[in-house]
Amino acid sequence: MPDTQQQRVLVTGAAGMLGSQVLLSMPDGMTAVGTDLCEAPGVDAPGVDLGDPAACAKLFAERGPFTGVIHCAAYTAVDKAEEESAVAQRVNGDLCGVLARQCARDGVPLVLVSTDFVFDGRGARPYREDDPTGPLSVYGATKLDGERQAREAWPTGTRVVRTQWLYGPRGRHFAGTIETLAREREELKVVDDQRGAPTSTLELAPALWDVLRLGEAGVYHAACEGDATWFDFAKAVIELRGIDTVRLEPCSTAEFPRPARRPAYSVLDCSRLTALRGKSLAPWREALSTYLGGEEH
Repeated sequence: MPDTQQQRVLVTGAAGMLGSQVLLSMPDGMTAVGTDLCEAPGVDAPGVDLGDPAACAKLFAERGPFTGVIHCAAYTAVDKAEEESAVAQRVNGDLCGVLARQCARDGVPLVLVSTDFVFDGRGARPYREDDPTGPLSVYGATKLDGERQAREAWPTGTRVVRTQWLYGPRGRHFAGTIETLAREREELKVVDDQRGAPTSTLELAPALWDVLRLGEAGVYHAACEGDATWFDFAKAVIELRGIDTVRLEPCSTAEFPRPARRPAYSVLDCSRLTALRGKSLAPWREALSTYLGGEEH
């Protein structure tokens, strides 16, 4: 990328949990333009349908020139996607192709945020970037198709960053839901046979900027260090919050059926990103403690 004084970066999904944190994590000397379908703080260009090639081109012409794009916008309602597959495909799949083609025309590097749901969860070691994919859900399949469309449209300019189990200061997420329920109920059952890595947007957002500034085209994995089950994650939230009025019990996925299948094991090998940045994302429990100590209420 060119000198930081000349960098102007488009951040999509700027009203969302991740996109809003990406804006707040912007490095010095850069200018970010946030876009989202809705109006919110940090959203400079609301109402833009990036899946419409004409609207996408107009945004680039009127708000650019851009020197980079960090694409955080996505359809993330995993279970609802099973019923709304066409909408999920348009947002997670086809939109990525439209955006990548526009980036290719302008010669703009693209960072595309993807997910661990592209894997089938049958692995026994952390997934590397070149491991075979096999999504189990509509959400995972559409996100994988978005990866494919973007990389085919802009092979030398697209950096795919797969992450997982996100939570952060803004938006709805597992950590916040667990805390609320733990204060309301006497007993909670949480799935204990799905394993991944809870990842804070406070850790991920700066990493996305580093991939844009320092990375080459290809795929990166980005998650907090270590691994846990959802039960482990919930237990840590309750312990760190000092809630002692709830009884937490483990359960199986079969006991808590959901419309969309989840990978049983989706821990990500993040060594490529660590090599790029010279450091890893924080251990997941440390990152959770930081978040709980500084989240916005």
